[in-house]
Amino acid sequence: MNTSLNSQTHAWLKVFAVSARHLSFTRAAEELHVTTGAISQQIKQLEERLGFRLFRRLPRRLALTEEGERLAGVVAKAYDAVGIEVDRLRGGVMSGVIRLRCLPSFLAKWLMPRLPRLQARFPDIDLHVSAEDSNLSLLDGGFDLAIDLNDGQYPGLQTTHLIDEQIFAVCSPQLLRRRPPLTHPGALGYYPLLHDVTAWRGSHDYAEWEHYLSAIGGRDVNVRRGYTFNRNQLTVEAAIAGMGVAIARRTLLGDELESGRLIAPFSGEVATGKRYGLVYPQGALDDRRVGAIHDWLEEEAQRGHSSTTLQS
Repeated sequence: MNTSLNSQTHAWLKVFAVSARHLSFTRAAEELHVTTGAISQQIKQLEERLGFRLFRRLPRRLALTEEGERLAGVVAKAYDAVGIEVDRLRGGVMSGVIRLRCLPSFLAKWLMPRLPRLQARFPDIDLHVSAEDSNLSLLDGGFDLAIDLNDGQYPGLQTTHLIDEQIFAVCSPQLLRRRPPLTHPGALGYYPLLHDVTAWRGSHDYAEWEHYLSAIGGRDVNVRRGYTFNRNQLTVEAAIAGMGVAIARRTLLGDELESGRLIAPFSGEVATGKRYGLVYPQGALDDRRVGAIHDWLEEEAQRGHSSTTLQS
């Protein structure tokens, strides 16, 4: 088969790149100003051209196949390289310092793995990153962009929505071997609970567990016990070590479920009503460099999240 990239294939790859970023043909159609049917048809034609599938069509969502993941990474890098060269040809290479403030767990689990792509896209921008807890006031300033978890309300500041957060219970498989089975929420009374005391801005120490149990019918479980930590990342690590049951955030979980280090004893995820968002002072995006980093972070958030299925 001749797989040289003619103009039609290039057009299909553009459609694929946008669809892979959103993991949604509908959202890709909105961005490209075409119909969802046109997107689906062009992806099908590209798959026929290449000889392998790029997406798995699952109920209510899309997921990339292994081949699709590999091609999406290559295509994204290629478009980034084109963007960099266009900027240089225009004499518009952006440089200087941008100050980014970020929640520690979000920085470690979501942003850090993506920073090499940002560096490749904007090699002349020096990003100064500071990890700050959600209980510190953003009104103190000292940043160009901040990533925070809240209800989206920041008086005196502007915001851009990134990701809605969902939570669910996780624990090590080994933990279940020493205690009664977790067949219903009430059985959590036999298990130590692991708490993130900085769950979101203004939350109290047990807020995540109280919110989760209220949603799944476990209101009678006493949550005011167990171990507390000031990072979600630490509660998950404690769960992997077999110390108890933690609340995991879908956005911050990596391959822990797929690898079997953690399991989710109860099905389903619970919306917190909180969202990760970009927060910035009025007029900050007038600086082209800040605007570029802002847009890049928004695009990364739109690429979608892990398609790992909760395992019981």
